[in-house]
Amino acid sequence: MDWLFKCKAFYPFLYRKTVFDIDYQALRNEGVKLLMIDLDNTLIPYDESQPNDQIRKLFKELKELGFKVVIISNNHLDRVEAFANDLSVLFIASAKKPLKSGFLKAHSLYPEIKNTEVVVIGDQFMTDVLGGNRCSYKVIVVDAIKRNAEKWYTRINRKLEKRVLSRIKKLDLPFYQRHRLDEKR
Repeated sequence: MDWLFKCKAFYPFLYRKTVFDIDYQALRNEGVKLLMIDLDNTLIPYDESQPNDQIRKLFKELKELGFKVVIISNNHLDRVEAFANDLSVLFIASAKKPLKSGFLKAHSLYPEIKNTEVVVIGDQFMTDVLGGNRCSYKVIVVDAIKRNAEKWYTRINRKLEKRVLSRIKKLDLPFYQRHRLDEKR
């Protein structure tokens, strides 16, 4: 399995602490048109189900900037649909990240948008970063909101993620430091 951790598939385009720390205007200026945003532990913790006022404000600003937004989640339909409908955005539930299928399905909602105009935002290297990179999208990784509420399978991913981060640090220290990945855990 070590061969898996040697590839650049786990390198994010950018790291930010939260979704609120991303410079969306800069992304817009770079030509980004579509944001695929993970739900659980990126926007809300697993033990919450509805967007708060801060998230509502963010999504309003994203729409004002002209972004198309799709919530993309491995979680079940009822949870993702309720959250996305509350914000009036499209969604993909049971996305099976890091497989390409969920990302491509989300992208197919806006077929006029090129791969270079898509950014994936998520908290996991093993699902969001790997899957987004496999589709040639830029990926912004953020810190998980609330780790102690994570599901057992996400905890397994977190152990693998530590190996990935360790490997990146060993093989590409300048990248690791430039993207402040040491702050990510």
